[in-house]
Amino acid sequence: MRPRRAAEALLLAALLTGSAACGSRLPESAFEGTASPVRSSGTEPIRVGIISSATSPVGGAAFTGPGEGAKAYFDALNAAGGLDGRRIQVLTCDDGGSGVGNNECVHKLIDEEKVFALVATTALDYAGAPLVAKAGVPDIGGQPIGPAYDTYPHLYGIYGSLAPRTGDAPGWHGTLYGGTEVYRYFKSSQGARTAAVVSYNQASSAAYARLITQGLRAEGYRVVTEQVDFALPNFRAVAADIGQQGADLVFDALDTHGNARLCEAMDAVGVHITAKVTNVQNWTSTVPKDFKSAPSCRNALWVTGSSRNYEDVSHPAVREFRAAMKGRELSQWQLEGWAAAMWFTDAARSCRADLSRGCVERFMNRPEPYTARGLLLPVNFEKLAEPPKIRRTCLSVARWQDGSGWVTQGGEMTKNCFTVPQLPYQP
Repeated sequence: MRPRRAAEALLLAALLTGSAACGSRLPESAFEGTASPVRSSGTEPIRVGIISSATSPVGGAAFTGPGEGAKAYFDALNAAGGLDGRRIQVLTCDDGGSGVGNNECVHKLIDEEKVFALVATTALDYAGAPLVAKAGVPDIGGQPIGPAYDTYPHLYGIYGSLAPRTGDAPGWHGTLYGGTEVYRYFKSSQGARTAAVVSYNQASSAAYARLITQGLRAEGYRVVTEQVDFALPNFRAVAADIGQQGADLVFDALDTHGNARLCEAMDAVGVHITAKVTNVQNWTSTVPKDFKSAPSCRNALWVTGSSRNYEDVSHPAVREFRAAMKGRELSQWQLEGWAAAMWFTDAARSCRADLSRGCVERFMNRPEPYTARGLLLPVNFEKLAEPPKIRRTCLSVARWQDGSGWVTQGGEMTKNCFTVPQLPYQP
């Protein structure tokens, strides 16, 4: 598990579900159809499902990246002859960002379409996760927007997990853990000592801000906390105080729109900082458009993650990804979706002629970490009985620069590592 990545995604879900119509869950009796096959043989296509909240209340582009990357990978694989001669048939389902819609997608793909596996799931409300686990369908490389990937067996999030995943509770008895590697990085590489943390006066935003603050203080930072009204935010006053407090870094518990408005306010009052640290969902080629009114803050944007910068064209796996995307606007989530599809393919290929879910899951659960040809930091699933107190964790870091895009910082991500404490938080 990459705990801080999971915490970021949980914040995203909490902020967005305030406007999403989650609805009620379908009864489990609705899923008592004929079980989809656990083994796939012959020359027929291998059916793979992709669930995304493509038309969620927060906008169509918010959750489509991983699915786009996965589909691009399978298209390229099929064009090259498929998986050992067998075509991958991709079936997609838009759950609309609701729990009811997600359950309906699970029912459609598993019970009706008989998919062999799910890949690159990106769901605002993964209500159907218990039913995916009950059916024993491998779900590979999904984005942990909720706690499902640290709760249920047969679910394999893109960042891995150390948790037992018995289905009873997220993490260890309902508690997840996050490392302080991001804060350690900026302290050691940029000499940062004062950090501002900006949140809304909304429960989930404030809770995540407290988690950031806890981690920063554990690394010895002086922390300045700022809060804005969710309905009528005064970002200009916050920006002015950030400048007066002499902050080196700015972290936030805001949505993308709030991030952009905060940046605009910082430029308006002339605040210059070492880094405005954003999250992986903002790691996209649309930064000039999203932050068009804040050129100074835009060029102070930094992002951290657990996958190789999609701009790193020196790496052959990145070049392959970019060639398959054919000039489209790019994002880090697309690259991670591509890696998820590769992960499924490598797991399935390991089975040779005897392709079964059990064989695929043996590959997923093997002790050797997986890297998707160097696109991911080493990922595995250990199922530790107790959470680690400290852990050596690596991270990928990039900085936005106009004219160059996201420029990798800190050198090779597999060597940009720190041994840091693991701090508890509630999902």
